[in-house]
Amino acid sequence: MPGNTFGKVFRVTTFGESHGPAIGVIMDGVPPQLPLCESDIQFELDRRRPGQSKVTTQRKESDVVEILSGVLEGKTTGTALAMLIRNEDQRSKDYSEMKDLFRPGHADYTYLAKYGIRDYRGGGRASGRETACRVAAGAVAKRILDQHNIRIVAYTLAVGDIYAKKIDCSVIEKNIVRAPDLEIAEHMISKIEEARKSCDSIGGIIEALVHGCPPGLGEPVFDKLNARLAYALMSIGAVRGIEFGKGFEAAKMLGSEHNDKFFVDGDRVRTYTNHAGGILGGISNGEDIRLRLAIKPTSSIAQSQNTVTTSLMKATIEVKGRHDPCLCPRIVPVVEAMVALTLVDFLMLQKIITCK
Repeated sequence: MPGNTFGKVFRVTTFGESHGPAIGVIMDGVPPQLPLCESDIQFELDRRRPGQSKVTTQRKESDVVEILSGVLEGKTTGTALAMLIRNEDQRSKDYSEMKDLFRPGHADYTYLAKYGIRDYRGGGRASGRETACRVAAGAVAKRILDQHNIRIVAYTLAVGDIYAKKIDCSVIEKNIVRAPDLEIAEHMISKIEEARKSCDSIGGIIEALVHGCPPGLGEPVFDKLNARLAYALMSIGAVRGIEFGKGFEAAKMLGSEHNDKFFVDGDRVRTYTNHAGGILGGISNGEDIRLRLAIKPTSSIAQSQNTVTTSLMKATIEVKGRHDPCLCPRIVPVVEAMVALTLVDFLMLQKIITCK
């Protein structure tokens, strides 16, 4: 199956290129009679859109969503939900000098190796612009999760070697790096500005939490919940690593330290600690799901770099255009979207949510 579709029951297919006329998404499996309007989706898209602050790309895209089908009088119909986002501020001429060069860190060479042709204008399907489609779909998934009191929150835990020292989710949308620590956010911004002024970029870490996930989601062996979440999140181009709970720190721990001991809380089985990150044996245990993602530095930088041409000649390249000096702030809503899509798919597989 071509790799443009995600999900088994709650299915999402995205289309369009970074410098084409539009991008969009088609969703199958959306339950009928879900209250939904364009403003619900626009709210999430505005969190991801370019040009929103000094630490993001200055490409100006309003990312206005158009619902083409699947909604009638403010409610979903249960049929295919199609949404379109028109591109408004493409500058393909910024890429014309690079059409025969492979940009370091990009998918230029691998797309050409696979297809024998590539869209050199901003990367085509390999561009981060495609993630706007995921955010639009994720907004629908979040509406479904709201009805089941499941909440997802993600934030920038680190930029480079600067880590948040406290987690206050109430301040995430009150600073331009979407950090959970206002004081440390200022240091993160300075770090990003330093990289930008050096014609460079910097990576970071995104942490995501899921509150209210019921126990029992996930399938044995190959379709574990953490495996499907990893699959979903690793499909985001900038993600280079993932860990759940204690993650790689577990390698330093004893079993007696890492095991989450059980206790009974009313009619629920709970754990005193959450080193497993809310998932045991690939199935949710009812505790908060906690995961972290390593985000690479933006590949497009204005420094001179060695490369080769499509005719295999040595060359140098300076990537022009408008690019994010750090991807973390705009990836936060993309991470939330992919987690939401994964959870709704599992809820439908578990028949907790029905799709008629």
